[in-house]
Amino acid sequence: MIPSIHKRGTRVGGLIRYLYGPGRREEHRDPRLVAAWDGAGPLSRLEPVAGPGGKLDFTQLVDLLEQPVRAGRNPPQRTVWHTSVRNHASDRTLSDQQWAHIAREMVAGSGLAPHGDTRAVRWIAVRHADDHIHIVATLVRQDRRTEWGRNDRWRCQRTARDLEERYGLHRVGPADRTADTRAHRAEVNKARRTGRREPARNRLRREVRFAAAAAGSSAEFFDLLRAAGLQVRLRHSSTDPGQVTGYAVALDGHTIADGTPVWYGGGRLAPDLTLPQLRTRWDETSTGEAAPPLIEQAEVYRQAAEQVRAAAEAIRQRAAGGQGAAGADAYAAADALTVTARMMEGDDPRGPLHRAARVLDRATREPYRRPLPRTRRAEGLRSMSRLMKLAGQLSDNAAVFEALRMVMQMSLLADALADMRESQQRLHQARAARAAAGLLRTAGTRQGTTSPAVADTGVTPQPTPPSTPPPTGAHDRRRQARSTNTGRGR
Repeated sequence: MIPSIHKRGTRVGGLIRYLYGPGRREEHRDPRLVAAWDGAGPLSRLEPVAGPGGKLDFTQLVDLLEQPVRAGRNPPQRTVWHTSVRNHASDRTLSDQQWAHIAREMVAGSGLAPHGDTRAVRWIAVRHADDHIHIVATLVRQDRRTEWGRNDRWRCQRTARDLEERYGLHRVGPADRTADTRAHRAEVNKARRTGRREPARNRLRREVRFAAAAAGSSAEFFDLLRAAGLQVRLRHSSTDPGQVTGYAVALDGHTIADGTPVWYGGGRLAPDLTLPQLRTRWDETSTGEAAPPLIEQAEVYRQAAEQVRAAAEAIRQRAAGGQGAAGADAYAAADALTVTARMMEGDDPRGPLHRAARVLDRATREPYRRPLPRTRRAEGLRSMSRLMKLAGQLSDNAAVFEALRMVMQMSLLADALADMRESQQRLHQARAARAAAGLLRTAGTRQGTTSPAVADTGVTPQPTPPSTPPPTGAHDRRRQARSTNTGRGR
């Protein structure tokens, strides 16, 4: 259950007319009231009445909602509070009575209309679809006092978690601030207009994460960013100009109207890509940087697979307690997967390893940017990441086999991590880890992990999917029909 609190407004009548209208894509069906404030009386008396020509008259309902606002002592400039409460696609269809109860619990939990408070704000709940309702309230109480609705987002989320358990609905899980910052609609549209395959934010995030995984210090990190073709801007301390306290990156050609580059700080890309967070993974106390010794490519991935196997076992043993050391090992393993994806699939973000690396990153972060301890195993995995980068793109069959073996071991680590996150009640991260495990197995089986080189992983390979999957969408079904008709014409 997801409550989405919208921007506050000034015209309650316009909002109600929209909710009772056809919608932007004719998606509104049978709009009706399912609940209202205490003392509102029967809902049938509040429903808009159809006038001449079938046009609904909202005058009475709007007047009742605005009465406290007109009588208020100091009403706010924006008096209309609006939230939509939506169920997951897998949830059963609830009745009007159940949605009415949910609406009452939501306004009570938000603090707008506590149970038993007959002088609270006036509100209504409108249903025009099977899976969601809209709650509209005016932010002046019936005793003329203003209701400011402070912390309403957090309170509604907490209420939604309680209602999920009481109704047996899909558990969304509380927000943990571990997700990437998604590209805005304007960024997506600009990428389409300029012919880019993805928004600039996504490309920058991928390059920054790869550089962070492959670097051993902040200086090497900035060098890798510049080598990838990114513009880098450093932020220096105001008290110590020689100290770098932050950074921002930009893509060539991605500018605003006057030609100024659009800069993204690390925190605008992902919670763990700020410079203070990145420095926790590097040991910059030593004066000289010692490059890791070069070894054969296949040996690099063989050692990495063994370290991932050991990390997975350690995480599995600590799943009940969820110690920080297990989280540190998983975080370093995600770095190794990021580098492996680049070495195996190049810079194509659509590859299964790239997708697995993205979701595994989400599963390994600590909520609210809490620092992770430095462990010997995590340091070993990061050394392997640097060696993978130095070894370059996979060039021989032996190295490919060892890399696939590591991928399958990584799927076991993702399973163990999912168990640990579930024991910690971090549902978003647990689902991300499960998704990563599935993508990793898919990547391994598609590239032939049944070879003797990976037979000892303990993972039963799944059947390789056909090279041409069956159509799943309307576009694919039409394309298949056209090809079939063309074949018949021949």
